[in-house]
Amino acid sequence: MIAETSDLYRRPTFVDLVSRSLQRYPDRIAFVTPSGETSYDELRRMIARIAAALQDGGVESGDGLALLSPNRPEAFAALIAAQSLGAHYTPLHPMGSMADHVTVCADAGITAIIADEPQYAEHAAALAAQLETRPQVFLLGGDSPSDVLVARGSDGDIPTLARESDLALLGYTGGTTGRPKGVMLSHRSLVTHLFLTIAHWQLPTDLRFLGSTPLTHALLGMVPPVFHQGGTVVLTRGFDPAEFCELVQTHRITATFLVPSMIYVLLDYVAEHSVDLSSLQTILYGAAPMAPDRLEQALDVFGPVFVQFYGQSEAPNTVTTLSKEDHDLARPERLASCGKPHPALDVAVLDDDDQPCAGGELGEVCVRGPLLMDGYWQQPEVTAETLRNGWLHTGDVGRFDEDNFLYLTDRKKDMLITGGFNVYPRDVEDALVTHPEVAAAAVIGVPDPKWGEAVTAFVVRTPDATATPAELIALVRELKGPVHAPKRLEFVDAVPLTPLGKVDKKQLRARFWAEHDRAVN
Repeated sequence: MIAETSDLYRRPTFVDLVSRSLQRYPDRIAFVTPSGETSYDELRRMIARIAAALQDGGVESGDGLALLSPNRPEAFAALIAAQSLGAHYTPLHPMGSMADHVTVCADAGITAIIADEPQYAEHAAALAAQLETRPQVFLLGGDSPSDVLVARGSDGDIPTLARESDLALLGYTGGTTGRPKGVMLSHRSLVTHLFLTIAHWQLPTDLRFLGSTPLTHALLGMVPPVFHQGGTVVLTRGFDPAEFCELVQTHRITATFLVPSMIYVLLDYVAEHSVDLSSLQTILYGAAPMAPDRLEQALDVFGPVFVQFYGQSEAPNTVTTLSKEDHDLARPERLASCGKPHPALDVAVLDDDDQPCAGGELGEVCVRGPLLMDGYWQQPEVTAETLRNGWLHTGDVGRFDEDNFLYLTDRKKDMLITGGFNVYPRDVEDALVTHPEVAAAAVIGVPDPKWGEAVTAFVVRTPDATATPAELIALVRELKGPVHAPKRLEFVDAVPLTPLGKVDKKQLRARFWAEHDRAVN
């Protein structure tokens, strides 16, 4: 029998690549955690058991599952299991508020929630109760085996129900309109990302990767490439410089990923402690711009081991790369670049008419290629605006130099990056004005040596108001989570306005950014 053409040329899904990697190296160690080791074969069987349990629980192709868990192998297994059934998953940030989780799950139409039992069982139950879809809750771990998702399934093969065009990940990002945007990433996008990382991230051959960032978010893009090369991921539940250094020494870690604020903390720690980090061959960094002077310091301390990547949720992580060789102290101006575009993608700097800018001229960074999202979930107008004229418009302002290195100088959209996390000022402003004594609020990012940009709020109070900065900061923390909470809050008589009556963010930012040669930090 001759196979159908669709099967003959079938391209692998994200699940296929993970599953085949685990089958290829069954005896190698996939994850190391404080509680022990998980082999490739054990992880493969764990994924199969969770998939069977989800299927028995009624999860079908096209369903949306939300996932809330700290870093643990079961969390990775659960998201791969969901994708293997043709379903997609939506990560819920552990530092997000209940209100944020409700908003995201309601918009996504979530039909099931997978949650870490020891830490999030109560939260997941309360979340499910607030959703009209009344999603089923599946639990990972804990002391009650009958309730544990991993224990409910049976060993077998990982399902292969997904196809390349299926939605695999529905991740949410904030926005300037007050409504979060669900970024739709298909298996095609995730597979492209995996291949690009292997080709351009200069990962060591002897690969022992230390993962300190959230596994359900940024770290998800790091783990499959490690498995593809037969490596091991050592997981932590957060970043602590002392623990980081101890684990590097104990496990002879050869690669890791850090956001700039983590690198700054690590540099300060290393300056005061005697540690052996000589095993590190690759330090990936991204998610936020890095100050060139701190990067020079890092190169002096760690050597030529740094690889920078640039991307965004809509084009994850691998639009450009600044290689180890390009971190050249003899060319210090290059340390402000985010590198060169990948050959698999078209990357251009375009003017307001979507025409190419001349070399050195500023314009909007635009991308096209198989890495891109399929669009925003149930927001066709926003999708059309972002993907107009055959390009993804990133909202970042930049320029190319004569050697095709890309430099980011500003953002067209109202967004800041603090500690590697995207924060949309509108989200913080909306939270502040829920207080009855707040008449108006404006939020910007200001340069900060630790966080890159610090969330800073300017608040106009109502007459006779008694609210304090600490009280309003706590309100934002409650409604939006700690990442959105302002590091600084000032009371002002009025916020500056443009001739059209909009808040003049440029004027607010001017006194903080005047001495900087770029409006990102």
